[in-house]
Amino acid sequence: MKTRQLSKLLALAALIAGNAAAQTYEFDFSGKKKTAEGVIRITPDSIFPCTGGYGYDLLPAPEKKSDSPFFFSVNVPDGNYLVTVTLGSRQKAGLTTVRAESRRLFLENIPTKKGELTTYQFTVNKRNTVIEGKEKVRIKPREQGKLNWDDKLTFEFNGDTPCLHSIKIEKADGVPTVFLAGNSTVVDQDNEPWASWGQMITRFFDQRICFANYAESGERADTFIKAGRLKKALSQMKKGDYMFIEFGHNDQKLKGPGKGAYYFFATQLKTFVDEVRAKGGIPVFVTPTQRRSFDANGKIQETHEDYPDAMRWVARRENVPVIELHDMTRTLYETLGIEASKKAFVHYPAGTYPGQDKPLADNTHFNPYGAYEIAKCVIEGMKKLDLPFIAYLRNDYQTFDPAHPDDVDTFKWDESPFTEVEKPDGN
Repeated sequence: MKTRQLSKLLALAALIAGNAAAQTYEFDFSGKKKTAEGVIRITPDSIFPCTGGYGYDLLPAPEKKSDSPFFFSVNVPDGNYLVTVTLGSRQKAGLTTVRAESRRLFLENIPTKKGELTTYQFTVNKRNTVIEGKEKVRIKPREQGKLNWDDKLTFEFNGDTPCLHSIKIEKADGVPTVFLAGNSTVVDQDNEPWASWGQMITRFFDQRICFANYAESGERADTFIKAGRLKKALSQMKKGDYMFIEFGHNDQKLKGPGKGAYYFFATQLKTFVDEVRAKGGIPVFVTPTQRRSFDANGKIQETHEDYPDAMRWVARRENVPVIELHDMTRTLYETLGIEASKKAFVHYPAGTYPGQDKPLADNTHFNPYGAYEIAKCVIEGMKKLDLPFIAYLRNDYQTFDPAHPDDVDTFKWDESPFTEVEKPDGN
């Protein structure tokens, strides 16, 4: 190896080692041949995992004039990270959407003129399955390879014309965290056309708060605990953090002696409350979203039996705040109506997505529009409880009324390149 090449490699290794020690990473995507000291220049050949564990990931590196979405990953330890992204290009105008990990939305449809650069910040949570030592979260087979559970922090740059100039990633240990515990109505769904409110709510808050979504499809309160998901979340929790807890959809299917809403389910909820408070955290209950189940008069039928009431009962006994998502989603669906409400759920004719030989008609799981609207319902619930982090809502958030939902025809969603026709676990 030539002396000059060896010197460059040694310098890069020293730079990466310094970044790892400081847990700060800076990447320049501008195409400039020279970068500032401490900044890593990204080229089309920067394919994950470059030396140091970063690079374009999942799809081929974008061409200079490409308008296709692209992904970029960097290996980082577990924790919260302040992300500073500068969007724009000196060569073209842009319209960019930024997501992270498993399609967690942070910035949407950000316009930049040719030559214009704009900078935004948000805080993102990254985790893997390790709890402590050899103890790990027992994830499901379908979670293998899920971006939320690996060792890297992954970003998706999408939009009509995604334009990325630079990224800076810094550890943000002191930022308050809202942990999300729940099922398929909350989880970060990886693939189109599925979506849940937990991956949309991040879009509406600034960098002073972080949401860590531990929800998973098909989970009940008890299976969430047994799989080590609660223990993993608690291992990351610090005093003053919150945990939002939404269960009920799958719990009601558990039948038999000693089960039921006011005994087994209530006991599991009490476990969440006790464990979170033992860590200095603050539990908040979120009553389950309604299913799209209408009667002949266009009214939502109650399908959750005693489970929402059991959650309210435990909340009163334990002095736990409650976000009434059950009630707000009833209002939302009834306002949309029997037919129009399909546009908030995964209802698509056969052939809409690759490999979809049958219509999709799911009345539990949301599409991106539905998830986006329900995230706004959750925020209104936060405001009603006067939770302190509503002060961190972005300036463009406008008060939402589920009786006056956003027009679906004005909702713009740039689909990720990965799709799945199999419905999530649970119903």
